[in-house]
Amino acid sequence: MAALANDMSPLSALVFASCGNILAIIVNYFLGLLLFEKTKAKLLASSIGTKAYRYGHKYGYFALLFSWLPIIGDPLTLVAGVVRLEFVWFVLIAGSLRVLRYYVLTLML
Repeated sequence: MAALANDMSPLSALVFASCGNILAIIVNYFLGLLLFEKTKAKLLASSIGTKAYRYGHKYGYFALLFSWLPIIGDPLTLVAGVVRLEFVWFVLIAGSLRVLRYYVLTLML
C-alpha cells in the first residue's frame, strides 16, 4: 500500500509484494518441515499428536484456503510443512491466494 501511495506502478507493486510473500510462505513451509523432523517422535508418540497429524493431512489443503488471512495465514503455512503437504500444491494454493490478495488491494487504491 505504501508503494502505491508513493506512485509505484500497480503492476510493479503487485509483482514485488507477491514475490516477497511467496518466498516467505516457502520459508515457513521448510521451517515446518524442520520442526517436524525435530519433534516427530514426541508428536506421534501421543494419541492427541497422532490425531492432530492425521487431521492435518485430511484437511490441510482446505485449511490453506484461509492462508491469505493476515493473522492466521503464516501459522497455517508453517503447519503445512509440519504435516508434509505436497510442496507443489502448497505453493499453488497458498501462493495464488497471496497474489489474489495483493491484486484486490491494488484495485482498491
